[in-house]
Amino acid sequence: MDKPVTLAAVAGAHGVTGEVRLKLFGEGVDALKRYTAFNDGALTLKKIRSDHKGGAIARFAEVTDRTAAEKLRSTVLTVPRSAMPALEEGEYYHADLIDLAAVSPAGEPLGTIVAIENYGAGDILEIERPDRSRAMVPMTAEAVPEWDHARAVVDPAFLA
Repeated sequence: MDKPVTLAAVAGAHGVTGEVRLKLFGEGVDALKRYTAFNDGALTLKKIRSDHKGGAIARFAEVTDRTAAEKLRSTVLTVPRSAMPALEEGEYYHADLIDLAAVSPAGEPLGTIVAIENYGAGDILEIERPDRSRAMVPMTAEAVPEWDHARAVVDPAFLA
């Protein structure tokens, strides 16, 4: 399965000619420039530039006026996971971890990773336990010593 990876979201229209303002979720404007199409080819990127506020201004071939741009508000821009650059050892994309089973080192089920947050000090995994309660676990070698495409091993001491 080639899971879609969200790179940005349309925050609204910019001007009257069909440009849109983007909220970026990745590594900035340069990361988006790697791709020419988003959302399974529904949007074709013609031009993109920084807004110098941490976001971007983009023009898509399919969007020719402000009305069409306004209709895109809240649309997320995705690319297939297979289109993303290869990672180094120990690196991950958030999309790779979402929906993974969280298990103890002994293999006991602890829950499912449902979200990843970052408040400035590093990624934090949000794990929904079998009883539907949630716990936050830092994405560190101590708390999550290993993970692969099927599961994340989580030290239960960090769930308390």
